[in-house]
Amino acid sequence: MKYSEGKIGRVFVLRLEDGDRIPDVIEAFAKKEKVARASVHFVGGVGSGKIVTGPNFREDGSIVPTVTPIEAIHEASAWGTIFPDEKGSPVLHMHSSFGRDGKAMCGCVRTGIDVWVIGEAVVFELLGVGGERKKDPETGFELLHIG
Repeated sequence: MKYSEGKIGRVFVLRLEDGDRIPDVIEAFAKKEKVARASVHFVGGVGSGKIVTGPNFREDGSIVPTVTPIEAIHEASAWGTIFPDEKGSPVLHMHSSFGRDGKAMCGCVRTGIDVWVIGEAVVFELLGVGGERKKDPETGFELLHIG
């Protein structure tokens, strides 16, 4: 394990609008406000999109994401982090739980989900911590590297 200690900087409250796409809208906000590293919490409704619900492994050892569509309005709660990629752009890594009619699913929102009417996010800027997302040649994932 590697770690870095820091402090909370600015705190932003975002009201996302109907049709806003996550992660795009949060990454654009982070870029505009120069938020390089942060913790992000989201609560609201999601009307459409796709989530990554797990890996599939090919015979050659490569990893292919399992992508599941969101085909109806769901309640959603999510938590994630923002760290810059190797080019310095903020990248949101967020996992969310979704519920509808007593059924639940969860997954990573990197393929894009669309806010339905209500979307609230709180962004806690992290200061004094290192870390950036670097592509791992073995998995193909952008993994967080600290220190």
